[in-house]
Amino acid sequence: HQGETLGIVGESGSGKSTLGRCLLRLEPCDGEIIFQQQVLSGLDQKQLRPIRKHLQIVFQDPFSSLSPRMTIEQILMEGLNIHFAALSKSQKQQKLQQAIKDVELSTDSLYRYPHEFSGGQRQRIAIARSLVLEPELILLDEPTSALDVSIQQQILALLVRLQQKYQLSYIIISHDLAVIHALSHRVMVMKQGEIIEQGETEQLFYQPQKPYTQQLVAASGY
Repeated sequence: HQGETLGIVGESGSGKSTLGRCLLRLEPCDGEIIFQQQVLSGLDQKQLRPIRKHLQIVFQDPFSSLSPRMTIEQILMEGLNIHFAALSKSQKQQKLQQAIKDVELSTDSLYRYPHEFSGGQRQRIAIARSLVLEPELILLDEPTSALDVSIQQQILALLVRLQQKYQLSYIIISHDLAVIHALSHRVMVMKQGEIIEQGETEQLFYQPQKPYTQQLVAASGY
């Protein structure tokens, strides 16, 4: 739902990331995908293009997801040039500055290169790259697993603030139940390519029904 976070959890190889990529039509799959009452499953790449700005992704590794040869301004501008081509240069610049402020970096950051930033700052830039396109849904694929614990907390808190400000919907994929618990309103548990249990976060954490979910929760100390 709008403004809601759905957590997808499961061990490595359970199919979490594959499911996420399928939902965004980044990978071929069977089944029906519906976004805002529109069936995406049968659309070709040309038909999908205007919808892509509404469905964005933040990848796991902030070090490899940003091109080292481009400034932050160029990285953020790429999507705007495709999806907001009708805007003037100054209007695009305003959007870039707003996006970089939203992730709590200075506007001077726009004129620097990715190697000049820490891992946590790079992940903020990756979030800004999604945010600048005014998405409705952001897929977060293990967004904090490459970061130190203290930085993880800062990024999770930032994601919550952005969700509240813009009524964003998130799908967060993680094997870390603490991250899922901190961010999610609802949770799906995957095992060997199947969703075996789903429910409200507190219910699933404190009254899990399936033995596999019980094992996951117990192993995480809940």
